[in-house]
Order: sequence, then C-alpha cells, then structure tokens
Amino acid sequence: MNAPFIKYGMFGDNVGLIVAFVVGIGFGFFLERAGFGNGKKLAMQFYFRDMAVLKVMFTAIITAMLGVYFLSVFGVLDLSMVYLVPTNILPQIVGGLILGFGFVVGGYCPGTSCVSAATGKIDGMMYIVGVIIGIFIFGEVYPLIGNFYNATPMGQITISEWANIPYGVLVFAVVLMALGGFAAAEWAEKKNAGKEGSLITERTDA
Repeated sequence: MNAPFIKYGMFGDNVGLIVAFVVGIGFGFFLERAGFGNGKKLAMQFYFRDMAVLKVMFTAIITAMLGVYFLSVFGVLDLSMVYLVPTNILPQIVGGLILGFGFVVGGYCPGTSCVSAATGKIDGMMYIVGVIIGIFIFGEVYPLIGNFYNATPMGQITISEWANIPYGVLVFAVVLMALGGFAAAEWAEKKNAGKEGSLITERTDA
C-alpha cells in the first residue's frame, strides 16, 4: 500500500493544499466546459429537458468509485485510511433537502456557483453572496440548533458497512443504477424534446 499519499507521509499539508488547489481548478474547468456554469442548463434537469448534469455526475461517480475499488483490490490504496465525514443521518437529510430546494430555485449548487462566478456571471456571484450570508446565519443560530445538528450520529460508516454487503457488490449495483439512470435520462430528454419551444410559441401566439 502507498496511498493515500499524505497518510503515508509522501508529502505534507502544504503540498496537500497545493494539490487540492490544482485539482480544484481542474475540476472547475471541466465543469465549465460541460456547461455547468450556466444556471439555465443546470435547472433544465429538473424539467427533464437536459439531463447532462445527471450524466456527467454519474459518470464521475462511477469512474471514481471503480478507480478506488480497483486500486484497493490491487493493493495500491488502503481504504481504511481514507477519511470519511461522520454521518448524522437526520440533519444531513434535512440539509440535503434545503440544498436541493436552493438548487431548483437558483439553478446552482455551491460548486457550480463558483464556476459561474469565475466566468463573470452575475447570478453566480449573487449565489455566492447568498452562500456567505447563509454561513453567517448558520453560525449565529448554531447554539439553537446544535443538538439537532449533532443528532442521529452513525459515525464514519459506508453504505456497504451499513448494509453489510461486500464493497464490490455495492460498486456493481451503483454501476447498474448509473446505466439505468443514463437510459432513463435519454428517454426523458426525447420525450420532452421541443416542449420548451412549443411553450414559447403558445405564449407568443397568445
């Protein structure tokens, strides 16, 4: 085993921050090239007219998941040393719903809003302002919601551990789910093709 590199002392925190910065720039670049700096394109997924977000993100997820799995199988990556964010299931479900609501209304998630702002879009900049304000408000009300924030702790746990199934089985299931998601996305796009144009025509005629 020789990965994660930082856990095996191959470089320190300062180099780790540089690596994270470079990877972040690359991630943002590819998000922008995929069109994810456009709030309208991102919002179209919720109307099943442009499912590029689902396709790209599912592709990224299964690529990373397969990479991590096979690196661990070949003895390159020690999964036990990979940091996992502790799970507090109830507050994280609520947080996910709030994030999803904001995504539908604003057209961005935190990452894509940064991409949008970096390319000079005003709506992306305003979204980041909203994120900063939200962080400030959260910090102010934390004493009131701290108990809920730390409720239902499950520790550092993976889905395979929680479901008591082998990691490889979970990876296979996610790949199948992704393939099903791709097929459903293609079907939805074809079914809803032209609806936006017909709606505009109807409004113009009216």
